[in-house]
Amino acid sequence: MADLKKILCSMLALSVLYPFVTAVSEDLLFINYHIHITNDVPTDLPPGIPPLLVHCKSGDRDIGEKKMFPHDDYTWDTKINLIRTTLFFCNIWWEGRQRYIEAFNALRDEHRCRVYHNSCLWSVRDDGIYFSNDNSNWYNEYPW
Repeated sequence: MADLKKILCSMLALSVLYPFVTAVSEDLLFINYHIHITNDVPTDLPPGIPPLLVHCKSGDRDIGEKKMFPHDDYTWDTKINLIRTTLFFCNIWWEGRQRYIEAFNALRDEHRCRVYHNSCLWSVRDDGIYFSNDNSNWYNEYPW
C-alpha cells in the first residue's frame, strides 16, 4: 500500500511539474539573448580619444571593459539559467559621470527582449541610457 501511495504522489508531482519543465527547456535552454550597448553620446573630444568606458559582467562571467568611440557597439550573448537568476550589470562612465545599469535581468527581460530578434538594445546618450526592444521606440531607463 505504501508503494502505491509513493507511485501516485510521484505521478501527481510529475503531472503538475510537466508544463513548467517543458516551458523551462524551451525558454531557457535554447533561446540565445543578444545584448547590445551602443555609444550614441555626442563628443567634442579630439579624434582618437574614446569618450565612453563600459565594463559589464555577471556573477560568474566578466565580459570586460571597453573604451568606446562614437557609434561603437559592445555586444555579447547569454542564455537564461534554470532558476531565472541570470543578471548582467554594467558600469558606464562618460565625461565625469558614472552609472550602474542592469543590462540583462532574466526576470525582467526574458519576455521583453524577445520582440526584436531576442535582443536587448541599449543606447548611451547625453541625458542617460536608453532601452529598446524593437529598435524603434527608445526609453530613458537610466538617467545620468
